[in-house]
Amino acid sequence: MPTLIVLRHAKAVAGLGVADVDRTLNDRGRRDAAAAGEWLRETDLVPGRVLCSTAVRTRETLALLDVDAEVSFESGIYDNDPDGLVELVSQTPDDVGRLLLVGHNPSVHQLVHDLTGSAPDSFPTCAFAVIELPGGWADVRPGAGTLRATRTPKD
Repeated sequence: MPTLIVLRHAKAVAGLGVADVDRTLNDRGRRDAAAAGEWLRETDLVPGRVLCSTAVRTRETLALLDVDAEVSFESGIYDNDPDGLVELVSQTPDDVGRLLLVGHNPSVHQLVHDLTGSAPDSFPTCAFAVIELPGGWADVRPGAGTLRATRTPKD
């Protein structure tokens, strides 16, 4: 059964004077991202493949996770369209058992809700949702998944 791990990027600096796509992580964000990587390893949820937004803060989050996986940087994730995320996930090769998607709110929070019919009330920076999906990646559709775990930096 495929497992989708949805991660909102870690906390970034305020956007004053810099383009949103170029915002970097702040100190808290760097700490939270490193801790998130430890959690992935401790819970045996290291992904085999990663889909990551091209924004600087998502790329930095991914680097600090320190996971050894094939990475595809996808500009469409930055577009913040939950339907586009479903489409992207559905194109994952069948030999991938665990997929990590690193993106932005509100689309990642909406994706969790759409796929599982439930989601935490909030999805703060560096929050995870672990979703089991029946069938193959091509079968990903709203309501098909089961929310197995969530994690925030405060957990």
